[in-house]
This record gives sequence, structure tokens and C-alpha cells, in this order.
Amino acid sequence: MKLGLEIFGGLLILVGLLPWLRTYQWWVRIWDFPRVQIAVGLTVVTGVYVWQYGWGEGRQLAFVGLLLMALFSELFHIRRFTPLWPKQALGTREVHPQHSFSLLVSNVRMENTRYARYIKLVRENDPDLLLINEPDGTWARHLARELNDRYPHRIEAPLPNTYGMMLYSKFRLLNPRIRYLVERDIPSFRTTVAMPAGHTFELFTVHPQPPQFQRNTDTREAELLQVAREVTATPRPSIVVGDLNDVAWSRTTNLFRRISGLLDPRIGRGFFNTYNAFVPFFRYSLDHIFYSPSFRLIRLKKLGFFGSDHFPIIIRLTYEPNGAAEHEVPEPEDEEVLESHEMIRDGLETARELGTAAHPVAGPPATEATPNQSPTAAPDGKAELVNTAVTAQKEPPLPG
Repeated sequence: MKLGLEIFGGLLILVGLLPWLRTYQWWVRIWDFPRVQIAVGLTVVTGVYVWQYGWGEGRQLAFVGLLLMALFSELFHIRRFTPLWPKQALGTREVHPQHSFSLLVSNVRMENTRYARYIKLVRENDPDLLLINEPDGTWARHLARELNDRYPHRIEAPLPNTYGMMLYSKFRLLNPRIRYLVERDIPSFRTTVAMPAGHTFELFTVHPQPPQFQRNTDTREAELLQVAREVTATPRPSIVVGDLNDVAWSRTTNLFRRISGLLDPRIGRGFFNTYNAFVPFFRYSLDHIFYSPSFRLIRLKKLGFFGSDHFPIIIRLTYEPNGAAEHEVPEPEDEEVLESHEMIRDGLETARELGTAAHPVAGPPATEATPNQSPTAAPDGKAELVNTAVTAQKEPPLPG
């Protein structure tokens, strides 16, 4: 038993400390995800080992020390997402309906066929904005029949490769764009949302590739950090949402948050794990909502199972720009800014080497779709698009 504990504990120590390496290698980056599970394993092994064999000395004491060091490393990464940590995103003092709105984010899982169950969930929660990840043409047809009347403004890019994306909105969408920031078959959206009271904000949606066998994370990092840089360049308050295929406590997500200056409402509140809905013990925070300090949080809630491997998550915010300064938003260090530039270059270079780049070396930073773009203009040339057209009206900017 002692040898078995030492072998198992040694493996936990290894995978717990590996993510400290600054590398894009998939077999390193996947260990960013199960930090809570690794922490539980380290706690159990340490407790059983000390209970059975004591602290000992020499090699035995060194082993216990390594177990505790690895456990501290895991707790260090996840500490912000416990109620013991101060909340970064502040709640509101009073709700003004004309300044508030709700946004529901859901990865429907392309293979999932429980369309009616999902539509029922949407109708029950009645969000003002609805982001749908992984829709294909079949999903798009079901959603169009049931939701188009409720959401007159839409950006639609359903795809058969699990990276389709659709945005439904009750509010006007100004200058809506379908972009392919890094890879030609992975879309993201950018649009200005015009609220009924006249305020506007910039909305970015993303769904980059996850780390997987023989697939490193440099393209994922490049896409997220490009969006972070765009956020800093816009004068409007911004919201970034989507399935980031990364956890809230990873170095990349933290770097994204610091570069963009956006708030994470989960800090100080909890994990809000949305994936994997089928495996209770192995769940991670893959679906994210970040927003500018000009907004205040009314509600953040993970919703129930509807057949996907992701749980939906809904947020309700209110626009309170006068209280923005009350939020504590750390400024990025110069070395973090330089690191983000390097990571973007690395990801774009990898996409070019793999032949999946969204644009030529000397081309623009993103391939953007214009309203009423023809389905044949999809960058991969093989999209199963029922309606690629951006159905929101392209209108003059509003103040705000």
C-alpha cells in the first residue's frame, strides 16, 4: 500500500506542477483543468500517508513535503473562485429596468437532438441576448422556427464542425461582424449592442479550440488575447462571452482578464462549472462572461441540464458607469503586455504552418463578414449554413 500511495502521489505531484511551465504543449495545458480534482486527490493521499506511516524522515518526509507543495499550488490557482476571496465584480444597489439586461450563454452540443428542451429553457428564462455555441444547420432550423419572432436581431453562422455560433438579440445590433481571427473555420462575432435607453456596449463572442491530442493551445491563446487587445481599443464598455475552452484559473484566462481590464463575476463567488454535464466529479468552468466595470451584477446562475455536455449560464447586468471606479481592476504589467503580443504571434504562426490560417501573412487581423453576406463566402468553403446572413440592421452609432 505504501508503494502504491507513493506512485499515485508522485503522479499527482507531477501533473499538479506541470502547468507552471510556460508552454503551449497540449499534454501540459490539459492539467490546467482538473486542479480541484487534483487537490482532492493530493489531500486524500497526504492524509492517508501521514495517518498510516507518519511524517517520517529523509525520503518519506520529502515525499510528504512535495505532496503539500503540490497541494498548495492547486489551492493557489483556485483560491480566487471561492467565497473566501473578495468579490471582484460588485453587485448593484438598485435595479433600473431600462438599464438592465440578461444574457444567456449555452453550448448546445452539435450532436444533441433535444431541441424542444433547449427552446423551453430559453423561453422560461427569456434572456435579452442569447449566445449559442456549436449549432449546425439542423439546430439553426429548429431555433429559427421557435425563436426568430422573439429575437428580431441575429448573427448566424451555424457550422458542421462543432464551432458554429449564433447570437440572438432583442436589442438592435450595430455594425455586426462575423470574424475569423486566427483559424479559417472558427468564427467569432463582434457587434455594438444598442439598449432601449440609448446606451451602447461592444459585445465579443468567442469559441477557440481546446487542448487535445496532438493539438497545442497557441491558436486558442492567440484568439483570446487578440480579443483582449480589441477590448482595450474600444471606447465603449465591453462584454466578452463564450466557450473559451479554458478554465477561469489558467494563466491564459488570467492574462486575458488583466490585458482586457474586464471583470470576472465568479471571483469571490464560486466556480460555476459548466462542463462536463455528464460527469459530475469532472466539471470545469469553460463558459465565461467578462464585462467592463461600467456594469454591475444583478444575478449569475448556472441553469439545468437540457441534453448538452455543457450547462447554460445566465447573467443579468445593469449599466452603472458612475460606479465603475469602485471596482478594483489591476493594471497589466509591461511584461504581461509583451507576453500577450508574443502569444498572438505564436498562434498566428502556428495557424499558417498548419495551413488553417484565416488570412494571409500580410492580410488584415480578421476576416469580417458584412450584412447579407453570401453563404459561399464562408472561409472554410464547406459550412452547412442555413442562413449566414447577419440579420441585424447596420445603423448609425448611438451615443454611449
